[in-house]
Amino acid sequence: MGLYTITLKNCAFYARHGAFEPEAALGQRFFVDLTMHVEADAALENDEVESTVHYGLAYEIVEKIVTGSRRNLIETLANDIAKALCAWSSQIRRVEVTVRKPSVPIPGILDYAEVKVDHVA
Repeated sequence: MGLYTITLKNCAFYARHGAFEPEAALGQRFFVDLTMHVEADAALENDEVESTVHYGLAYEIVEKIVTGSRRNLIETLANDIAKALCAWSSQIRRVEVTVRKPSVPIPGILDYAEVKVDHVA
């Protein structure tokens, strides 16, 4: 069997992650992209939702993690998302998770800081 990918792009959540107290106090938006590499079982042929990874449920898992416990590092946040998705569905063989943080507390002009984690189940 081969693999296919399911991608969710630019999922936005409000949370309080960051190593500094103002980040915890004020919070901000975080953006998450994920690509799930899914085992190609019957879903490609039988057209049944039960045969694939339900991306609505995957989104809910990501939302729960991002809006749940505070983390100092977006690296940890991305890794926790990747591990949770692989643990949730045995069909997911690999997950790439990107977390973007637009309001970074550094002196400089930039659009965002971004971390990408690649996790193999």
